[in-house]
Amino acid sequence: MSGLEATGKSSANRPGRISREQALQLYREQSIHELGRMAFEACQQLHPEPYRTYAVDRNINYSNICTSYCTFCNFKAPPGDPAGYVLTYEQIGRKIEELAAIGGTQTLMQGGIVPIETLGLDWYLGLLRHIRTHWPTIHIHAFSPPEIWSLHGKTGLPLKDLLLRLQEAGLATIPGGGAEILVDRVRRKISPQKCTADQWLEVMRTAHAIGMRTTATMMFGHLETVCERIEHFDRIRQLQDETGGFTAFILWPFQPDSTPLGRVPRSDPSSGSEPDGERLHLASAHEYLKMLALARLYLDNVSNLQASWVTMGSKIGQLALFYGANDMGSVMMEENVVSSTGVTYRLDEAMIRRVIAEAGWQSAKRDCYYNIME
Repeated sequence: MSGLEATGKSSANRPGRISREQALQLYREQSIHELGRMAFEACQQLHPEPYRTYAVDRNINYSNICTSYCTFCNFKAPPGDPAGYVLTYEQIGRKIEELAAIGGTQTLMQGGIVPIETLGLDWYLGLLRHIRTHWPTIHIHAFSPPEIWSLHGKTGLPLKDLLLRLQEAGLATIPGGGAEILVDRVRRKISPQKCTADQWLEVMRTAHAIGMRTTATMMFGHLETVCERIEHFDRIRQLQDETGGFTAFILWPFQPDSTPLGRVPRSDPSSGSEPDGERLHLASAHEYLKMLALARLYLDNVSNLQASWVTMGSKIGQLALFYGANDMGSVMMEENVVSSTGVTYRLDEAMIRRVIAEAGWQSAKRDCYYNIME
C-alpha cells in the first residue's frame, strides 16, 4: 500500500463522521456562530500548533484562449479572438524570475482549454522542462483537471501515461481548478463544454495513484442547491478516503460582475430562502463563512482548508481562521481570472503575516505540501 493510500484509508469509517443528511441539518438549523465554534474546534484538533500558514507563489495564466465557454468566466477569449494570447517561454520565465526574487517557492500555472492546433502536448512538456532547467527550486503546481482531460482526449494518450509524461517533465502537483460544483446538473448549465464531475475526479484519482498530490476546490453561490454543495463535499471526501492525495480544500463564492452567468435572475437575499438551483443565489460573507465551517466539519480527512481572501478580502479572510481555515493561501503576486470580474484584493507577504498575527497566531511560510519553511 502506498503512502497516499494509507493516509486515505486510515480515515474511512471515522467515528463521529457526519452524513449528508446531518450536514444539511447543520446548515438549516445551526447559527453561523455555532457552526463557527464547531469548525474552530475541529480545526484546532487537526492544527493545535501556535501558527497559521501561507505560501508565496505566482499565478501565471499562460493562455486565455479557451473553447469551454463557461458562463461564469470573464477571462476567456475564443479561438481567433484578437484578445487571445499565448505567453512565450521567455515571458513566463521573466515572471518566474520576479517570483524567485521575492522569495517565492512555487508557481501556479493554468490556462484555457486551448485547441491542440494552437498548443500541442510538446508545448506543455517543453514549458515544464524549461522551468525545471532554469529554476530547479521552483515547485510547479499546474494544469487543472479540465486542461489535463482535454489533453488526454486530444492526444489519445491513456490518462496515466499522459500524467507520467507531465510528471517526468517537471509537473509536481495539480491544482483543483475546474471543479466548480461536482454535480453534472450544475455543470451542464454553467460549463457544458468542460469535463464532467466523474472525469474531474478521475484525473485526480489517477494523479494520486502515481504519487502526485493535488488540491480540491469548490466555486459556489450560483445555480447549485445546498444539497448539491454537500454532494460536492461528499465526492471529495470519498476520493480522499480512497487515495489520501488531496493536500487542501479551497472554496470561494462566484463573482458575477461582467459574466454571462451574472445576468441570470437572482433570488431575493432578504427572503432567507435556500438556493434552489434555478436562480442565482449569490453568496455573501455570511454564506461563505457558513459553508467554510461546514466544509471543515464534513471534510474530516482533508487536513488543510484555505481562506479565500482573494475573493472575500483580508478581513473576511482573517475571520475564516475562526471558521475552519488553517491557511491564508498565497501571497499570489499575480492573479488574472478573479480580477477580470472587477474583484482586486491584494496582500503582500508582510500584510498576510500581519493579518495572521492580528488574529492571534504566529505566521509560518509553507511549501505546496504544507511543510513549514520558516
